[in-house]
Amino acid sequence: MRSLQAPPWALILAGGDGSRLRSLTSQISGDPRPKQFCPIVDGETLLDRTRRRVDLLTRADQQVIVVSRPHEPYYRGLALELAPDRLVEQPSNIGTGPGVLYPLLRIERLAGDPTVAIFPSDHYISDDAAFIEHVRTAQELVEGRPAAVVLLGIEAHSPETEYGWIERAPWPLDGEAGFPVLRFWEKPTLPLAERLLRVGALWNSFVMVGRVHTFLGLIESGVPELLTAFAPVREAASRKEAEVVERVYAATPAVNFSDRVLVPAARRLATLRVKDVDWSDWGHPERVAATIRRTGWRPSWLDRVELPAAG
Repeated sequence: MRSLQAPPWALILAGGDGSRLRSLTSQISGDPRPKQFCPIVDGETLLDRTRRRVDLLTRADQQVIVVSRPHEPYYRGLALELAPDRLVEQPSNIGTGPGVLYPLLRIERLAGDPTVAIFPSDHYISDDAAFIEHVRTAQELVEGRPAAVVLLGIEAHSPETEYGWIERAPWPLDGEAGFPVLRFWEKPTLPLAERLLRVGALWNSFVMVGRVHTFLGLIESGVPELLTAFAPVREAASRKEAEVVERVYAATPAVNFSDRVLVPAARRLATLRVKDVDWSDWGHPERVAATIRRTGWRPSWLDRVELPAAG
């Protein structure tokens, strides 16, 4: 039986602009809203669906959502649904580096150094309960290895050239479910993707589990200037945080978390294989169209929206 665990904190990433999917989401919603706020899944937004998935993992007061202020018309009222200080509002979207770091600092202020699971809000997942069981397994690995960060890697079934891949070591962590990460491959060529498929590499879901201070340590190693830039946020009194954040974001260049933090830290990370769950990163209309064709899903908007043809 699974040992009893305290529920982790959860961080939901909802600050992106969703520009690559806008040709589809603008048809569905009738406006240029980012994809996480589009009612794409049977009347639910992608953020709604992600929140419902996270509810299976942890309590509502241990869930933090990061958004970007230019999208305020689409998340207006969300703060009233969340526990106090659980909505983290960025002045602007300057990449996944600040988009992960700022809410981690909020969680540190609220709870110290808990285990946190990080979730993008633009994924299709066929079985939320099964997926969350894998997240719990990742949590167990982290609680046994507090210095670890575990990424959920999706068992690949085709040589995808538009996904990021995790190449893992062939040996597990001391007989456990996780595997050491060897390196990351972003959007490989077809011959490379075919090789990665043969050797059992995994699609990178960007769902990650680790302690807050472990994540901060990875950021300090990969992008020390980013952690330095956010030091005033970390030190600010809560009532002064908003004005400090304005200054920090105005002076900070965009940073990609995968490129600047995960890639250089690959050998310090572990990955957990997620199998028997249909998953897709809905970054492009082609991905949504492929999910519809593969699953037979018939969303209510299907008859009035033009989907890309099968490739």
